[in-house]
Amino acid sequence: MAKKDAKTVKNAPLIGIDIGGTGIKGGVVDLKKGKLLGERVRIPTPQPATPAAVAEVVAQVVQELATQAHAPDADSPVGVTFPGIIQHGMVLSAANVDKSWLNTDIDGMLTARLGRPVEVINDADAAGLAEARFGAGENVKGTVLVITLGTGIGSAFIFDGKLVPNAELGHLEIDGFDAETKASAVARERDGLSWEEYSVLLQRYFSHVEFLFSPELFIVGGGISKRSDEYLPRLKLRTPIVPAVLKNDAGIVGAAVEIALKHKLVK
Repeated sequence: MAKKDAKTVKNAPLIGIDIGGTGIKGGVVDLKKGKLLGERVRIPTPQPATPAAVAEVVAQVVQELATQAHAPDADSPVGVTFPGIIQHGMVLSAANVDKSWLNTDIDGMLTARLGRPVEVINDADAAGLAEARFGAGENVKGTVLVITLGTGIGSAFIFDGKLVPNAELGHLEIDGFDAETKASAVARERDGLSWEEYSVLLQRYFSHVEFLFSPELFIVGGGISKRSDEYLPRLKLRTPIVPAVLKNDAGIVGAAVEIALKHKLVK
């Protein structure tokens, strides 16, 4: 078999997988455009979401994606997101997932199960990386903070387009409380807050983060970003603040970008 042209390899699509609390979804990612090629595949997250059970579902998603027309080679690397702190391939936090994940070598486990290289990245970091490369943060120099409002508050710290991993800005203490317990999207629903009331809490949070980091741009993601017109115009900040662009595909795209960067398949 002829050796592949290096440029072709660098431009080849890769598979990204996004592990969530309710669903595990994946897609074949065009790394030049930051878009999915073909249909996204989603399978419900097993309950309980133990490492072995989740690994099986990830394998099912990859197997289904491998049948698509644009699927990469069977030995190509796969990028995966996980809702916890990931350091050197190890799971160091499990706030919203099964506690059996703590101290699991998730990179090694998924690499062994899939039979191909796998690297895992925090889910908010992946979304931030995707937004910085293809979305609202594209070509923005300096510090860009991507904040996801959902079950908790996720965050990604981007500097000059590069990710500074595991910035847990949702756990900043504000007024004696963990920020995400009061200002997440779930907290708004739980406490029955109007958009005006919720905006007061977001103002307190974003003003504090702005003071700490003086970013060039805030990008707000998560499902609640679809209703950004209800709260973003109410916020008074020095820093521009805009909704995320990639929406539900951000994690998948970011996972593929991260492993492509690690394997030097993109610049």
